[in-house]
Amino acid sequence: MKKLLLIIISVVLCACHGRQAQGTSSDVSDTIRLHHATHISIVGHKGYTEVRLADPWNTGHTLHTYLLVPSAQDLPQNLPSGTVVRTPLRRAVVSTSVHCSLVIDMGGQQSIVGVCEPQYVHIPYITSGLKDGSVADCGSGMSPTIEKIIDLRPDAIFLSPFQNSGGYGKTAELGIPIIETADYMETSALGRAEWMRFYGLLFGLEERADSIFDEVEHAYMSLKAKAATAHSKPALLMDKQTGSVWYVPGGSSTLGGIIADAHISYAWSTDTHSGSLAQSFENVLEQGGNADLWLFRYNSPHAMTYKELLSENKGYGQFKAFAGKNVYGCNTATSTFYEETPFHPHLLLRDLICIAHPELGLGQPRYFIRLHE
Repeated sequence: MKKLLLIIISVVLCACHGRQAQGTSSDVSDTIRLHHATHISIVGHKGYTEVRLADPWNTGHTLHTYLLVPSAQDLPQNLPSGTVVRTPLRRAVVSTSVHCSLVIDMGGQQSIVGVCEPQYVHIPYITSGLKDGSVADCGSGMSPTIEKIIDLRPDAIFLSPFQNSGGYGKTAELGIPIIETADYMETSALGRAEWMRFYGLLFGLEERADSIFDEVEHAYMSLKAKAATAHSKPALLMDKQTGSVWYVPGGSSTLGGIIADAHISYAWSTDTHSGSLAQSFENVLEQGGNADLWLFRYNSPHAMTYKELLSENKGYGQFKAFAGKNVYGCNTATSTFYEETPFHPHLLLRDLICIAHPELGLGQPRYFIRLHE
Protein backbone atom coordinates (compact mmCIF):
# COMPACT_ATOMS: atom_id res chain seq x y z
CA MET A 1 0.00 0.00 0.00
CA LYS A 2 2.80 2.39 0.94
CA LYS A 3 4.60 1.57 -2.33
CA LEU A 4 1.43 2.28 -4.35
CA LEU A 5 0.96 5.60 -2.53
CA LEU A 6 4.53 6.69 -3.35
CA ILE A 7 3.96 5.88 -7.03
CA ILE A 8 0.76 7.94 -7.11
CA ILE A 9 2.47 10.92 -5.42
CA SER A 10 5.36 10.68 -7.88
CA VAL A 11 3.03 10.67 -10.89
CA VAL A 12 1.07 13.67 -9.57
CA LEU A 13 4.25 15.66 -8.92
CA CYS A 14 5.56 14.92 -12.42
CA ALA A 15 2.26 15.96 -13.96
CA CYS A 16 2.22 19.20 -11.99
CA HIS A 17 5.83 19.93 -12.91
CA GLY A 18 5.05 19.26 -16.58
CA ARG A 19 2.07 21.63 -16.55
CA GLN A 20 4.12 24.34 -14.82
CA ALA A 21 6.95 24.10 -17.36
CA GLN A 22 4.53 24.19 -20.25
CA GLY A 23 2.72 27.20 -18.86
CA THR A 24 5.96 29.06 -18.19
CA SER A 25 7.18 28.44 -21.71
CA SER A 26 4.05 29.79 -23.36
CA ASP A 27 3.95 32.82 -21.06
CA VAL A 28 7.61 33.75 -21.38
CA SER A 29 8.64 33.52 -24.99
CA ASP A 30 7.80 32.66 -28.57
CA THR A 31 10.83 32.78 -30.84
CA ILE A 32 10.20 34.04 -34.37
CA ARG A 33 12.21 31.74 -36.59
CA LEU A 34 14.53 33.44 -39.08
CA HIS A 35 15.80 31.28 -41.92
CA HIS A 36 18.69 33.34 -43.30
CA ALA A 37 19.59 36.27 -41.01
CA THR A 38 22.34 35.49 -38.49
CA HIS A 39 22.86 38.85 -36.75
CA ILE A 40 19.35 39.30 -35.36
CA SER A 41 16.96 37.37 -33.10
CA ILE A 42 13.30 38.11 -32.41
CA VAL A 43 11.49 36.70 -29.39
CA GLY A 44 7.90 37.48 -28.48
CA HIS A 45 7.09 37.79 -24.76
CA LYS A 46 3.86 38.57 -22.95
CA GLY A 47 3.35 42.30 -23.55
CA TYR A 48 6.49 42.96 -25.61
CA THR A 49 8.83 41.65 -28.29
CA GLU A 50 12.58 41.47 -27.66
CA VAL A 51 14.86 42.05 -30.63
CA ARG A 52 18.55 41.47 -30.16
CA LEU A 53 21.14 42.63 -32.71
CA ALA A 54 24.46 40.80 -32.67
CA ASP A 55 27.57 42.96 -32.88
CA PRO A 56 28.96 42.13 -36.35
CA TRP A 57 32.42 43.40 -35.37
CA ASN A 58 32.71 41.62 -32.00
CA THR A 59 31.67 37.98 -32.09
CA GLY A 60 29.62 36.95 -29.08
CA HIS A 61 28.67 40.53 -28.14
CA THR A 62 25.37 42.36 -28.53
CA LEU A 63 25.14 45.55 -30.56
CA HIS A 64 21.70 46.56 -29.31
CA THR A 65 18.62 45.14 -27.61
CA TYR A 66 15.16 46.54 -28.36
CA LEU A 67 11.95 45.98 -26.42
CA LEU A 68 9.00 46.59 -28.72
CA VAL A 69 5.90 47.50 -26.73
CA PRO A 70 2.53 48.33 -28.36
CA SER A 71 1.57 51.96 -27.76
CA ALA A 72 -1.96 50.94 -26.84
CA GLN A 73 -0.87 49.15 -23.66
CA ASP A 74 0.95 50.08 -20.48
CA LEU A 75 4.59 49.17 -20.09
CA PRO A 76 4.90 45.61 -18.73
CA GLN A 77 6.36 45.18 -15.28
CA ASN A 78 9.98 44.07 -14.86
CA LEU A 79 11.11 44.67 -18.43
CA PRO A 80 14.68 43.46 -19.09
CA SER A 81 17.43 45.87 -20.03
CA GLY A 82 17.06 47.36 -23.50
CA THR A 83 15.77 50.29 -25.53
CA VAL A 84 11.98 50.55 -25.31
CA VAL A 85 10.33 51.31 -28.66
CA ARG A 86 6.62 52.04 -28.76
CA THR A 87 5.01 50.47 -31.81
CA PRO A 88 3.75 51.02 -34.39
CA LEU A 89 6.02 53.93 -35.27
CA ARG A 90 4.03 56.94 -36.46
CA ARG A 91 6.85 59.42 -36.94
CA ALA A 92 10.28 58.22 -38.02
CA VAL A 93 13.47 59.81 -39.31
CA VAL A 94 15.00 57.37 -41.80
CA SER A 95 18.58 58.23 -42.72
CA THR A 96 19.11 56.11 -45.84
CA SER A 97 17.33 55.78 -49.17
CA VAL A 98 17.62 52.00 -48.79
CA HIS A 99 15.38 51.91 -45.74
CA CYS A 100 13.08 54.66 -47.03
CA SER A 101 12.40 52.48 -50.06
CA LEU A 102 11.64 49.46 -47.88
CA VAL A 103 9.28 51.36 -45.58
CA ILE A 104 7.42 52.68 -48.63
CA ASP A 105 7.30 49.20 -50.15
CA MET A 106 5.69 47.92 -46.95
CA GLY A 107 3.12 50.73 -47.07
CA GLY A 108 4.47 52.84 -44.21
CA GLN A 109 5.42 55.97 -46.18
CA GLN A 110 3.18 58.24 -44.09
CA SER A 111 5.44 57.52 -41.09
CA ILE A 112 8.56 58.99 -42.72
CA VAL A 113 8.84 62.57 -41.46
CA GLY A 114 12.55 63.14 -42.06
CA VAL A 115 15.46 61.87 -44.13
CA CYS A 116 19.21 62.46 -44.19
CA GLU A 117 21.30 63.50 -47.19
CA PRO A 118 18.31 63.88 -49.54
CA GLN A 119 20.63 64.51 -52.51
CA TYR A 120 21.17 60.74 -52.59
CA VAL A 121 17.49 59.83 -52.34
CA HIS A 122 15.85 59.18 -55.71
CA ILE A 123 12.40 58.16 -54.51
CA PRO A 124 9.44 60.16 -55.88
CA TYR A 125 7.48 60.06 -52.61
CA ILE A 126 10.45 61.46 -50.66
CA THR A 127 11.47 64.10 -53.20
CA SER A 128 7.86 65.26 -53.41
CA GLY A 129 7.61 65.38 -49.62
CA LEU A 130 10.79 67.43 -49.38
CA LYS A 131 9.26 69.97 -51.75
CA ASP A 132 5.89 70.29 -50.00
CA GLY A 133 7.36 70.15 -46.49
CA SER A 134 5.83 66.86 -45.36
CA VAL A 135 9.33 65.33 -45.21
CA ALA A 136 12.19 67.26 -43.60
CA ASP A 137 15.86 67.39 -44.53
CA CYS A 138 17.71 66.29 -41.39
CA GLY A 139 21.24 66.88 -42.68
CA SER A 140 24.06 64.36 -42.54
CA GLY A 141 23.43 60.71 -41.76
CA MET A 142 26.62 60.68 -39.67
CA SER A 143 25.55 63.70 -37.63
CA PRO A 144 21.88 64.68 -38.09
CA THR A 145 20.75 68.25 -37.38
CA ILE A 146 19.75 68.13 -33.71
CA GLU A 147 17.38 71.10 -33.84
CA LYS A 148 15.49 69.58 -36.75
CA ILE A 149 15.19 66.24 -34.97
CA ILE A 150 13.79 67.94 -31.87
CA ASP A 151 11.23 69.84 -33.95
CA LEU A 152 10.05 66.67 -35.68
CA ARG A 153 9.46 64.75 -32.41
CA PRO A 154 10.08 61.36 -34.04
CA ASP A 155 9.27 58.05 -32.36
CA ALA A 156 12.58 56.64 -33.62
CA ILE A 157 15.62 57.48 -35.74
CA PHE A 158 17.07 54.95 -38.18
CA LEU A 159 20.86 55.24 -38.41
CA SER A 160 23.58 53.02 -39.86
CA PRO A 161 26.21 51.78 -37.38
CA PHE A 162 29.87 51.64 -38.36
CA GLN A 163 32.86 50.02 -36.74
CA ASN A 164 34.79 52.37 -34.45
CA SER A 165 32.41 55.24 -35.28
CA GLY A 166 32.43 56.55 -31.73
CA GLY A 167 28.65 56.38 -31.32
CA TYR A 168 25.95 58.82 -32.31
CA GLY A 169 27.04 61.92 -30.43
CA LYS A 170 24.33 64.37 -29.40
CA THR A 171 21.67 62.39 -31.26
CA ALA A 172 22.01 59.63 -28.67
CA GLU A 173 21.38 62.16 -25.88
CA LEU A 174 17.92 63.11 -27.13
CA GLY A 175 16.22 60.14 -25.52
CA ILE A 176 14.75 59.06 -28.88
CA PRO A 177 15.23 55.37 -29.77
CA ILE A 178 17.97 54.88 -32.37
CA ILE A 179 17.30 51.91 -34.63
CA GLU A 180 20.70 50.63 -35.72
CA THR A 181 20.34 49.39 -39.28
CA ALA A 182 23.14 46.82 -39.24
CA ASP A 183 21.45 44.65 -41.86
CA TYR A 184 24.22 45.46 -44.36
CA MET A 185 26.65 43.38 -42.28
CA GLU A 186 24.78 40.14 -42.92
CA THR A 187 26.77 37.53 -44.81
CA SER A 188 24.05 36.55 -47.28
CA ALA A 189 21.72 38.53 -49.52
CA LEU A 190 18.62 36.78 -48.19
CA GLY A 191 19.94 37.24 -44.65
CA ARG A 192 20.00 40.99 -45.13
CA ALA A 193 16.61 41.00 -46.84
CA GLU A 194 15.10 39.06 -43.93
CA TRP A 195 15.69 42.04 -41.65
CA MET A 196 12.57 43.52 -43.24
CA ARG A 197 10.64 41.33 -40.79
CA PHE A 198 12.12 43.37 -37.93
CA TYR A 199 11.34 46.65 -39.67
CA GLY A 200 7.83 45.43 -40.37
CA LEU A 201 7.31 44.85 -36.63
CA LEU A 202 8.43 48.41 -35.89
CA PHE A 203 5.83 49.93 -38.21
CA GLY A 204 3.06 47.47 -37.43
CA LEU A 205 3.39 46.03 -40.93
CA GLU A 206 4.68 42.58 -40.08
CA GLU A 207 2.23 40.72 -42.33
CA ARG A 208 3.15 42.84 -45.32
CA ALA A 209 6.87 42.44 -44.55
CA ASP A 210 6.53 38.66 -44.27
CA SER A 211 4.65 38.54 -47.57
CA ILE A 212 7.30 40.60 -49.39
CA PHE A 213 10.11 38.49 -47.99
CA ASP A 214 8.41 35.25 -49.05
CA GLU A 215 8.17 36.60 -52.60
CA VAL A 216 11.82 37.72 -52.57
CA GLU A 217 13.02 34.40 -51.19
CA HIS A 218 11.09 32.38 -53.77
CA ALA A 219 12.30 34.53 -56.68
CA TYR A 220 15.91 34.43 -55.46
CA MET A 221 16.01 30.65 -54.98
CA SER A 222 14.40 30.06 -58.38
CA LEU A 223 17.01 32.26 -60.10
CA LYS A 224 19.84 30.58 -58.20
CA ALA A 225 18.62 27.18 -59.36
CA LYS A 226 18.41 28.42 -62.96
CA ALA A 227 21.95 29.84 -62.83
CA ALA A 228 23.24 26.46 -61.62
CA THR A 229 22.17 24.92 -64.94
CA ALA A 230 24.56 27.13 -66.93
CA HIS A 231 27.45 25.27 -68.55
CA SER A 232 29.90 28.18 -68.38
CA LYS A 233 31.27 29.99 -65.32
CA PRO A 234 32.85 33.28 -66.48
CA ALA A 235 35.09 35.27 -64.17
CA LEU A 236 33.92 38.65 -62.87
CA LEU A 237 35.65 41.82 -61.67
CA MET A 238 33.68 44.32 -59.58
CA ASP A 239 33.83 48.12 -59.28
CA LYS A 240 36.78 50.42 -60.00
CA GLN A 241 39.46 52.46 -58.32
CA THR A 242 38.48 55.33 -56.01
CA GLY A 243 41.42 57.63 -55.36
CA SER A 244 44.34 55.36 -54.57
CA VAL A 245 42.19 52.41 -53.43
CA TRP A 246 40.11 49.83 -55.25
CA TYR A 247 37.35 48.43 -53.05
CA VAL A 248 36.15 44.96 -54.01
CA PRO A 249 33.36 42.97 -52.33
CA GLY A 250 34.58 40.53 -49.70
CA GLY A 251 33.98 36.88 -50.45
CA SER A 252 31.54 36.58 -47.54
CA SER A 253 29.73 39.84 -48.29
CA THR A 254 26.16 39.87 -49.55
CA LEU A 255 27.41 40.82 -53.02
CA GLY A 256 30.05 38.10 -52.88
CA GLY A 257 27.28 35.61 -52.16
CA ILE A 258 25.14 36.87 -55.03
CA ILE A 259 28.09 36.48 -57.40
CA ALA A 260 28.51 32.87 -56.28
CA ASP A 261 24.77 32.19 -56.60
CA ALA A 262 24.88 33.55 -60.16
CA HIS A 263 27.33 30.74 -61.03
CA ILE A 264 30.16 33.20 -61.65
CA SER A 265 33.85 32.84 -60.82
CA TYR A 266 35.27 35.54 -58.54
CA ALA A 267 38.92 36.07 -57.57
CA TRP A 268 38.08 36.88 -53.94
CA SER A 269 35.47 34.15 -53.47
CA THR A 270 37.45 32.42 -50.69
CA ASP A 271 37.85 35.63 -48.69
CA THR A 272 35.98 35.62 -45.36
CA HIS A 273 35.24 39.35 -44.98
CA SER A 274 31.59 40.42 -44.99
CA GLY A 275 32.42 43.98 -46.06
CA SER A 276 34.61 45.47 -48.78
CA LEU A 277 38.32 44.86 -49.23
CA ALA A 278 40.71 47.74 -49.88
CA GLN A 279 43.05 46.72 -52.70
CA SER A 280 45.81 48.42 -54.65
CA PHE A 281 45.46 48.74 -58.41
CA GLU A 282 48.39 46.37 -58.89
CA ASN A 283 46.79 43.69 -56.72
CA VAL A 284 43.47 43.93 -58.55
CA LEU A 285 45.23 43.71 -61.90
CA GLU A 286 47.15 40.65 -60.74
CA GLN A 287 44.14 38.80 -59.32
CA GLY A 288 41.31 40.04 -61.52
CA GLY A 289 42.98 41.30 -64.68
CA ASN A 290 41.92 38.24 -66.68
CA ALA A 291 38.26 38.41 -65.64
CA ASP A 292 35.87 37.91 -68.56
CA LEU A 293 33.40 40.52 -67.29
CA TRP A 294 33.81 43.82 -65.46
CA LEU A 295 30.92 45.48 -63.65
CA PHE A 296 31.10 48.73 -61.72
CA ARG A 297 28.85 51.38 -60.19
CA TYR A 298 29.25 55.10 -60.80
CA ASN A 299 27.33 58.34 -60.38
CA SER A 300 27.12 60.65 -63.40
CA PRO A 301 24.58 62.81 -65.25
CA HIS A 302 25.35 60.81 -68.41
CA ALA A 303 26.22 57.26 -69.41
CA MET A 304 29.92 56.48 -69.14
CA THR A 305 31.90 55.48 -72.25
CA TYR A 306 35.06 53.40 -72.72
CA LYS A 307 36.96 56.56 -73.62
CA GLU A 308 35.86 58.29 -70.42
CA LEU A 309 36.70 55.24 -68.32
CA LEU A 310 40.20 55.08 -69.82
CA SER A 311 40.69 58.79 -69.15
CA GLU A 312 40.25 58.06 -65.42
CA ASN A 313 43.07 55.53 -65.46
CA LYS A 314 45.05 54.39 -68.49
CA GLY A 315 45.81 51.21 -66.59
CA TYR A 316 42.24 50.04 -67.15
CA GLY A 317 43.25 49.22 -70.71
CA GLN A 318 45.26 46.28 -69.37
CA PHE A 319 42.16 44.41 -68.24
CA LYS A 320 40.87 41.58 -70.41
CA ALA A 321 37.23 42.71 -70.04
CA PHE A 322 38.13 46.22 -71.20
CA ALA A 323 39.97 44.93 -74.27
CA GLY A 324 37.07 42.61 -75.08
CA LYS A 325 34.45 45.34 -74.57
CA ASN A 326 32.72 43.37 -71.81
CA VAL A 327 32.39 46.22 -69.33
CA TYR A 328 29.03 47.08 -67.75
CA GLY A 329 28.23 50.17 -65.69
CA CYS A 330 25.39 50.94 -63.28
CA ASN A 331 24.71 54.68 -63.12
CA THR A 332 23.33 55.18 -59.61
CA ALA A 333 22.33 58.75 -60.49
CA THR A 334 19.67 57.52 -62.88
CA SER A 335 18.84 54.03 -61.59
CA THR A 336 17.23 52.76 -58.38
CA PHE A 337 20.03 50.27 -57.68
CA TYR A 338 20.70 51.34 -54.08
CA GLU A 339 17.02 51.76 -53.27
CA GLU A 340 15.90 48.37 -54.54
CA THR A 341 18.60 45.70 -54.44
CA PRO A 342 19.43 45.46 -50.71
CA PHE A 343 15.97 44.13 -49.82
CA HIS A 344 15.18 42.74 -53.27
CA PRO A 345 18.46 40.93 -54.02
CA HIS A 346 16.82 38.74 -56.64
CA LEU A 347 16.80 41.79 -58.93
CA LEU A 348 20.58 42.06 -58.74
CA LEU A 349 20.99 38.28 -59.07
CA ARG A 350 18.92 38.43 -62.24
CA ASP A 351 21.19 41.18 -63.64
CA LEU A 352 24.30 39.08 -63.08
CA ILE A 353 22.71 36.02 -64.67
CA CYS A 354 21.54 38.06 -67.67
CA ILE A 355 25.09 39.29 -68.26
CA ALA A 356 27.05 36.13 -67.44
CA HIS A 357 24.63 33.60 -68.91
CA PRO A 358 22.63 35.19 -71.76
CA GLU A 359 21.91 31.72 -73.08
CA LEU A 360 19.47 31.19 -70.18
CA GLY A 361 17.13 33.68 -71.81
CA LEU A 362 16.33 36.06 -68.95
CA GLY A 363 16.48 39.11 -71.21
CA GLN A 364 18.27 42.41 -70.63
CA PRO A 365 19.76 43.51 -67.28
CA ARG A 366 17.94 46.10 -65.20
CA TYR A 367 20.82 48.08 -63.68
CA PHE A 368 24.12 47.27 -65.42
CA ILE A 369 24.35 48.47 -69.03
CA ARG A 370 27.19 47.65 -71.41
CA LEU A 371 29.42 50.67 -72.00
CA HIS A 372 29.40 52.39 -75.39
CA GLU A 373 32.40 53.62 -77.33
